[in-house]
Amino acid sequence: MKSQSDHPFETIESAHDFMALFAEAVSQAKEELQLDVDRESANADLNRRLDALRMALYNVEKLELHLSRSSRILNDLRTLRRLLFEERSPSARPESKSAASIGERTAA
Repeated sequence: MKSQSDHPFETIESAHDFMALFAEAVSQAKEELQLDVDRESANADLNRRLDALRMALYNVEKLELHLSRSSRILNDLRTLRRLLFEERSPSARPESKSAASIGERTAA
């Protein structure tokens, strides 16, 4: 029996779950860095440290943006897979009225 830890990214859903957890951790790190930047801004003597904190905050913000984009891409892939492999139930697929009405007209 395979455990989930042996293949954590075997499905798009598991990768999406990981990205959500990762994004949450990055968001917390960003909040902590922002607090550090605010605290160090009061002390003008440590300009080099403040610059380093600002650089770290900038990079964490970039990472947060990339995680958001990656999450949207995973959503798109999941939707495409469902459409391609018809994993959606027939009731979930909206049937166009024009196609249904054309079928009724030709039958009459």
